[in-house]
Amino acid sequence: MDPKIAWFTPEQLGPAHEFWARNWEAQLGVDKMYLNNSDHNRDFLPFNDNYRHYNHNRNNGYHNSNNHYAPQKRKRENRASTYGLNHSADKHLLREHGGLTPWLVKGKTYRPDLSGLHDEIKDFFGYMSPREEERQMRNEVVSRIRQVMEDLWPDAKMEIFGSFRTGLYLPTSDIDLVVFGKWKTLPLWSLRDEIRKREIAYPEDIKVLDKASVPIVKLTDKETDVQVDISFNMMSGVKSAGLITEYMEEFPNLKYLVLVLKHFLLQRDLNEVFTGGISSYSLILMCINFLQLHPRIDARSPEANLGVLLIEFFELFGRNFNYWKTAIRIKGGGAYLPKEEIAKNMESGYRPSLLCIEDPLMPKNDIGRSSYGAMQVRHAFEYAFTILQYAVAPQNQCLMKGSVLSRIIRVTNEVVEYRDIICQKYRCKNTDSTDSDESSNEEKNDNTIATIEKTTNTVVRPTVPTYASIVTPNDKKSHQVHLE
Repeated sequence: MDPKIAWFTPEQLGPAHEFWARNWEAQLGVDKMYLNNSDHNRDFLPFNDNYRHYNHNRNNGYHNSNNHYAPQKRKRENRASTYGLNHSADKHLLREHGGLTPWLVKGKTYRPDLSGLHDEIKDFFGYMSPREEERQMRNEVVSRIRQVMEDLWPDAKMEIFGSFRTGLYLPTSDIDLVVFGKWKTLPLWSLRDEIRKREIAYPEDIKVLDKASVPIVKLTDKETDVQVDISFNMMSGVKSAGLITEYMEEFPNLKYLVLVLKHFLLQRDLNEVFTGGISSYSLILMCINFLQLHPRIDARSPEANLGVLLIEFFELFGRNFNYWKTAIRIKGGGAYLPKEEIAKNMESGYRPSLLCIEDPLMPKNDIGRSSYGAMQVRHAFEYAFTILQYAVAPQNQCLMKGSVLSRIIRVTNEVVEYRDIICQKYRCKNTDSTDSDESSNEEKNDNTIATIEKTTNTVVRPTVPTYASIVTPNDKKSHQVHLE
């Protein structure tokens, strides 16, 4: 079992499993202790314990022997990662009602079948959908970057694209921005220097990818820890966001599938091309193609069972789809076609990739060209199909324990805490702004009253609203009816 893709189900846990797991982990710990012993090459013995004390402190965040704690800034990590969930220290979370399932509504009963899986997907979507505070936080990040752009290039124009524009983003998703302007060479380094100067991000969190097929500036906002990708003069990103929005209107179930599948890949570190996965745009196009060519007409209906659709998606792209010979087309209602036909229209020097997806906006472009780890994604899809198919089978319902969706998806405590911090912070900001507006209005009213008293030599008393002034005639009638 690959710990990056899978974890144990509640039925697999028990005394025998606990015994063998502890023995296995103990052996691994002994092997690692021998391999990672940093002192095994020392050919001297220290006169005192200062060496050992310094070595221990250095490994725990201390930068010198004066015990001044200087914790290193945390690198950008995947908060949603479930790697290592099978370890004995965290295995209690995998048991029935163990946790990491915040989308489950308290007091609600979920059946261990397809209808229960449908309800869980609906509740998962409702829980993971962006909150108002999270939207405000992202808008503030965009405003800070926009201010930099306007100061550097007043004639340039910045646009939002990607998941933030379509609304299909997770709490830890990045923000995609594109800047349109006229330059002889792309001002990647100028933008980096200005962001450093204004301390919007830590210097080590700003990267310039000038050798990539699409040169971008990557940064992590210091205040919110949100990653931002900035590109230049790429109109295709804005157009693709508009195209996805149109398909979301055509297929009402698209948003549910996309959000579940994006989190499924995110927690397995398969959501980025450079980490061996696929891009979110490729995933969305796969979902669109799946719904376009679905043999059942009711798959497009808002009343369709989302659990059935999810399992069928995993079955298609985890078992049935031929990645070696078949390409995916979205344009014209969708189609599966031989890669040889795609190769005819591609630019010279390129050939169809393993996951070949024809760009609906630029047919000569292969969206999955850089997805060298597509087979890892396929294996993950196949695993999910096997697990869910077994879980919802009628003959196995008497054996099932806990949530069905939690067998392939978990929401870590780190994600939950991050969302709570963001919501608390920006809820307080909204409260402070409201209080300041009310106080300013009170000051204006006080100044008006003082002016009237000074000019008329009369004391103005505040008007107290009466019941008659508050209740409307219709409310009075209803109130009289209740009294009668």
